[in-house]
Amino acid sequence: MGAPQRWLSIAAVALLLCPGSAWSAPSPTVTPAADGPKRSIRLIEIDSSINPATADFIRDSVLLAEQEQAAALVIQLDTPGGLLESAKAIVKDLLGAPVPVLVYVAPSGSGAVSAGVFVTMAGHIAAMAPGTNIGAAHPVNAGGDNIQGDMRTKVENFTATLSKSIASERGRNVEWAEKAVRESVSINEREALEKKVIDIVAVSLDDLLRQAHGRKIKVQQREVVLDLANANIVRGEMPLKQQIIDVLANPNLAYLLMMAGMLGLYVEMTNPGLIVPGVAGAISLLLGFAAMQVLPINYSGLGLIGLGIALLVAELFLPSFGVLGVGGLTAFVLGSLLLFDGSVSDLRLLPSLVYAAAAAFGAFTIVVGLLVVRSHKAKVALGSEGLIGQSGEVRRAIGGGRSAGKVLVQGEYWNAVAGEALEVGAAVEVVRVDGMVLEVRRKA
Repeated sequence: MGAPQRWLSIAAVALLLCPGSAWSAPSPTVTPAADGPKRSIRLIEIDSSINPATADFIRDSVLLAEQEQAAALVIQLDTPGGLLESAKAIVKDLLGAPVPVLVYVAPSGSGAVSAGVFVTMAGHIAAMAPGTNIGAAHPVNAGGDNIQGDMRTKVENFTATLSKSIASERGRNVEWAEKAVRESVSINEREALEKKVIDIVAVSLDDLLRQAHGRKIKVQQREVVLDLANANIVRGEMPLKQQIIDVLANPNLAYLLMMAGMLGLYVEMTNPGLIVPGVAGAISLLLGFAAMQVLPINYSGLGLIGLGIALLVAELFLPSFGVLGVGGLTAFVLGSLLLFDGSVSDLRLLPSLVYAAAAAFGAFTIVVGLLVVRSHKAKVALGSEGLIGQSGEVRRAIGGGRSAGKVLVQGEYWNAVAGEALEVGAAVEVVRVDGMVLEVRRKA
């Protein structure tokens, strides 16, 4: 065999043995080792009202899950409801989320009430634990009562449309979604599964991941198969700033902080130098104002509260015979009940808290008023007027007429005159003050 033939033979053998050759055997599918890198699942817990802090936390968690290329984001939810604007922001983030989102109402005894209904239905997978409930999404006012008039129709129609749109987008029960708003219906996890309001009833997080694994969902209009087996669970914690806002986004706490702040500042202004009431009052009032930034405030209600407090303070100094006090308490109660705008939130200010605050302010005004009256009627104890009627003792004899002597009154020596001669040691009583000279008489 010549050299050209030998090189051809070697090339043919190499071609047959080459792994990428069309003549070689098909390569087997390689399965990653069990101890290879795993995808993560980000888990966050929402156990409070739906407010700007929770909305920001969920938005940040979605972004982090995308950056980590997480297999999914799981939101464990237990909420009594909250702000409609915050719920809309969360729904927007979940419907457009670039990663699968599983909303899990848990643990047992939890609920997705009111605004929580929208958040649950907005997840790619909606799940509930045994012993949980969902529903009652009818909008109410700040006192917990139904909104009346045209505003009720407007808010109810908008909320019902939002609920139906979410259910339609996620392929869930549109009819029930509307009833949850208009009729305030509430169902447990079994009924929710039967009515196709949710997708899964899971006893635990592991059970949820097991049931959701392999399901097909649409993420940003593309079909995705959930791969949740053997994933690492990464728990996300709410940052401190959002935790503070979350705590402050409670109308009852915000109201108490405002009342405590006003009372503390009033005590400091009426008793300068105490310092502690002023500092505590200023901090409480600023925290109350911070809470007002994240809560829907009715400024007419806030104005009535200010007017009421001003009238109560005026009652202490003006002889109105109670008219200003009654008007102040009336304005205070009405302003408190109107303080939070119920058309965009179902967060409630407890009426009992309002009445307790009004009673406290009324009692405080009465007590301070009584003290003011008593002080006006009390005998003057300072200055020249405070010397009149005081007892003393003659220390240098006093002659009759304008012949001055010395008396000891309240531990001080004074020049003194009398209408009669008084010997040393005589007990006297001050009847008049003339500059630095006391006019005295023998004490009976």
